[in-house]
Amino acid sequence: MKQFSIPAVLTVTLVTLVGISLGEGINLYWQDVIMFMGINIILSASLNLVNGYMGEFSCGHAGFMAVGAYVSSLVSVALFTQSSLFGAPILSSGWAVPLFPLCLLAGMAAAAISGLLVAIPSFKTRGDYLAIITIAASFIIKSAIENIKPIGGARGFMGMGQVTAAMSGTADLPWMMFWVFLGVVFTIWILRRFVSSTYGKGILAISQDEIAAEIMSVNTNKMKIVAFMLSSGLAGLAGGLFAHKLGYVNPGSFTILKSTECLVMVYLGGMGSLSGSVLSAVVYTLMLEILRFVIPWINDLLRWAQLIPTDYQVTQIWKWVLIPLLLVLLMQFRPEGIMGRHELADYFPWIKKFYRFR
Repeated sequence: MKQFSIPAVLTVTLVTLVGISLGEGINLYWQDVIMFMGINIILSASLNLVNGYMGEFSCGHAGFMAVGAYVSSLVSVALFTQSSLFGAPILSSGWAVPLFPLCLLAGMAAAAISGLLVAIPSFKTRGDYLAIITIAASFIIKSAIENIKPIGGARGFMGMGQVTAAMSGTADLPWMMFWVFLGVVFTIWILRRFVSSTYGKGILAISQDEIAAEIMSVNTNKMKIVAFMLSSGLAGLAGGLFAHKLGYVNPGSFTILKSTECLVMVYLGGMGSLSGSVLSAVVYTLMLEILRFVIPWINDLLRWAQLIPTDYQVTQIWKWVLIPLLLVLLMQFRPEGIMGRHELADYFPWIKKFYRFR
């Protein structure tokens, strides 16, 4: 019966979240925070596969998130809503719930293909060239989207709110909470299965010594491409959930700052630790929300101390100073992150009896 304990806990957690959301046990603000935590968990865990387990250095995760966000949004709007771009919907709104995962899969596939196009030239190089190429790819994707006028260009694309409304019309449930939860479970499950498999051991070997791995007959180039495609695809999943959660998507949401957020979460939790990715995403999301309330207090304190003029405002833009600063401090004082390369089961061995991976 122990093998059913994790599914049982996940089911109870999902039912509890949906129940308290319907019963207004948590308000809409905290529902949003919980969903953004889930999206950040997917981003952090997926980037950890490349930067942590594989030992490479990707800096353009936001670009693949953008591809997933736009493709899944375009597919869902075309299928289920009336729009100026596609005209009448292809299917009735009643199909929105059962077919919504296919919209997310379309975004994942597009992001994975984008990852393949970046990975093929990138992994023929050595050293830090992957970081440079992924940054360039992220800027190319963002600039390309800004110049495609039919999907809104720099103004952005909308209509996903009608898709979520169609799902609510089928059954009055917090559907995006449901899909984000399933997305997190799927991400952790597939990444854990991947890195624990015989195939995934090759990824760990590459991070230790790529030349030695090649000598031991590991097809390093193929494994790096597969891992990068999986990481990019999961970033696309996060993008699709992000776009449908907001009901609107804009190229400005996928700048280098978004990639920096992903890097902060990976290194805060620990490279090569899925538990660390989950923990850091939760901590980081809460940290951003705390800053939202703390910055006005800082304003009042600085004015009271007469350190700033009365007409000066310390705005929310300062969090983009504090976030990169956090990354610098991490690299200086705790480069291994909160968890290092350890999992929760390493500190609490009794957890292992509730799951097993072949």
